[in-house]
Amino acid sequence: MDSNTGNFDSKETLFGINSRVTLCQMCSRLAEHIKFISSNIPKRFRNDPYWARPVPSFGDVNARLLIIGLAPAAHGGNRTGRMFTGDSSGDWVAKALFQTGFANTSVSRCVNDGFALNDAYITAVVRCAPPQNRPTSSEIANCAQYLRSELDLLDKTIKVIVTLGRVAFQTYCKLVDNTEIEFRHGGKFNIKDNKVLLSSYHPSRQNTNTGRLTWNMWIQVFKTARMILDSPH
Repeated sequence: MDSNTGNFDSKETLFGINSRVTLCQMCSRLAEHIKFISSNIPKRFRNDPYWARPVPSFGDVNARLLIIGLAPAAHGGNRTGRMFTGDSSGDWVAKALFQTGFANTSVSRCVNDGFALNDAYITAVVRCAPPQNRPTSSEIANCAQYLRSELDLLDKTIKVIVTLGRVAFQTYCKLVDNTEIEFRHGGKFNIKDNKVLLSSYHPSRQNTNTGRLTWNMWIQVFKTARMILDSPH
């Protein structure tokens, strides 16, 4: 793939996509922003080397559960080099996945902490930390090409998709040509090829600190995913 155009090889692999993601320069605004972040590190992270590149997806390549977030956090994934790692959103994700059997531990702090996913794969709509956590429509369109290729490669194994936030929900629905359903927290939608889409609020501080997303609301999404996957077909 040409990292400046997003053109993919038909023989692309998940490893290949991730390798190319880290070299991507399609969005100049995002490239400049993550460079700015790494040169203005807050005191609490001043001893941490920043990844400051597009962040690859990760997890079980034979996963039945796919989790789609919005974008890496400036001082989470953009710092550590792994999605939902090293920030409060990552704490919620790791704890929920551990409690429902999709992860081997409840803590996701850094890339070499031993945290591993079981039967789950984590990706995002945008792979670079955007200013104010708000990617533009063109940035979403550019990065959606990576997500589209991941969906194609994971199609045979994925049974449940969890989208975190409205943007992730809408982007996924557009990619699978199912735009008639509407976002809501706790939504459960039967979609084509016997897959189930579960929609959730994003576990951002803006949602968790205000009570818009409580722990019970959050963990129920993953309990539902586990129930679906464990039920006989």
